[in-house]
Amino acid sequence: MDSVRLAEQWPVGNVSVAVVGADGSVLGRHGDGARPYRLASVTKLLTAYTALIAIEEGVVELDTPAGPEGATIRHLLAHTAGLAFGEHKVVAQPGTRRLYSNAGFEQLADALAEHSGIPFADYQSEALFTPLRMTGTKLAGSPASGAVSRVDDLISFAAELQRPSLLDASTLAAATTVAFPGLNGVLPGFGHQKPNDWGLGFEIRDHKSPHWTGTHSSPATFGHFGQSGTFLWVDPDAAAACVALTDRDFGPWAAEVWPPFTDAVLTELMA
Repeated sequence: MDSVRLAEQWPVGNVSVAVVGADGSVLGRHGDGARPYRLASVTKLLTAYTALIAIEEGVVELDTPAGPEGATIRHLLAHTAGLAFGEHKVVAQPGTRRLYSNAGFEQLADALAEHSGIPFADYQSEALFTPLRMTGTKLAGSPASGAVSRVDDLISFAAELQRPSLLDASTLAAATTVAFPGLNGVLPGFGHQKPNDWGLGFEIRDHKSPHWTGTHSSPATFGHFGQSGTFLWVDPDAAAACVALTDRDFGPWAAEVWPPFTDAVLTELMA
């Protein structure tokens, strides 16, 4: 795909990108697929998927109490547990506000470790990284933002997000459907959104504006971006996913170049 070469123009030191078809085929790529990058909040996709595996394995249920009083696994995944962004401080009643929270994902991982009896990083490695052969991926810090990975590994994960092998397809479909619809909130880096739709760990594009995906992205597009200059989106209407990893922290540069890049990719896919 010619469109992936647009990443050469990004004002970053290093960039690695890949476009992955619904059948797992690599439709286009650019850069070093084996280079490790900090994922920042793209880590949340890995943590959420691990939680979904744990739910199917019977470790917990979506309505298992976890986090602040009155909150559940479902609330933590959907950023509706009422926790502040980076503090383990309750600022709202569960289910009443969409408050994007790193602390919520840390409490989610704690709950999974408590119920499984296995440290979260070990459980994640055994349940997700090993079966997908993500040998270059590790959780090196917070389950909200501490993973390190490479494009070669995230190609496998992007394929899994389109045709799941570790989950029942209905579980993933539910996780990529809006949870607690109608809640407003702030999308970090892109301001207040009405509504700020989210699934169970997956941000859902819907009709948000501005947004880090493209103007041609379907409302069903889901994924996440990270403050380390990374993103992963899946557009079911385009039957494709895109991974982009860089070594420059998110800023105005990313908000400027990511949407037209995504639009170019989608235009080429639809040609």
